[in-house]
Amino acid sequence: MKRIELKESEYIVMPAKILEARMMTAQEKYFKIALEEGISLDHEPGQFVMISLLGIGEAPISISSSPTKRSYFELVVRNAGKVTNALHKMEAGDSLGIRGPFGRGFPVQILEGNDLLFVAGGLGIVPLRSLINFVIDNRRDFGKVHILLGCKKPADLLFANEIKEWGKRLDVNFNCTVDKADPDWKGNIGLITSLIPGVNLNPKRTFAVVVGPPIMYKFVLIEILKKQIPEKQIYVSLERHMKCGIGKCGHCQIAQYYCCKDGPVFSYDQIKGNPEAL
Repeated sequence: MKRIELKESEYIVMPAKILEARMMTAQEKYFKIALEEGISLDHEPGQFVMISLLGIGEAPISISSSPTKRSYFELVVRNAGKVTNALHKMEAGDSLGIRGPFGRGFPVQILEGNDLLFVAGGLGIVPLRSLINFVIDNRRDFGKVHILLGCKKPADLLFANEIKEWGKRLDVNFNCTVDKADPDWKGNIGLITSLIPGVNLNPKRTFAVVVGPPIMYKFVLIEILKKQIPEKQIYVSLERHMKCGIGKCGHCQIAQYYCCKDGPVFSYDQIKGNPEAL
């Protein structure tokens, strides 16, 4: 398959086509997309792309698929603005533009050979799924894997069928909780922080990866630090209002960092104590 170094062409919008589109929840829609002309995206877990719709604008969207899927990539988009609203009206066969991939992803090479604790809240499962599936696809390269997932209610759960498969795996320790259950929910009820104390791990060889809404980080990090995982072994992915994707416009600046360029993935010891970050 032909490849292109998009980092050398940060301003070029690549033509792409939607292969599949479907609603996942009342607010989120799934898209399976392929770049045209046989080009692969060649991204890292945790990176994002800029979706470009002619005459409407651009929006940054996290890549949800593993880099092991070479012929396509996946996005999950919440209807939250002009660009995302227009994107929600698009279906399989429609064309759009892609810039990227951009940003610093999860440090896969550092994580290799170690135990992993994944903590995802709400939409945080979208970018974290890219790393989780990369780890599963390369399972022998990693140690123990713990996945903790939380959302407000069962109807908000993304990738429900896929998550069921994670729970069935013998080489993955999986647990899920909802803030408020419905009559059919058989799992845990409560905040995601309630799941962390029950995880049995070796802090010296465990790396924690946390992705979720800003309000979640403070409380999740408190529980993870109680597990004595070193601060340099904790990674978070931050969400900010991005415009250009390449650190030029300043919209996503956090103190001395640009979230789109220096992040969105940061180690906890890198941003600890920065009130603009956490």
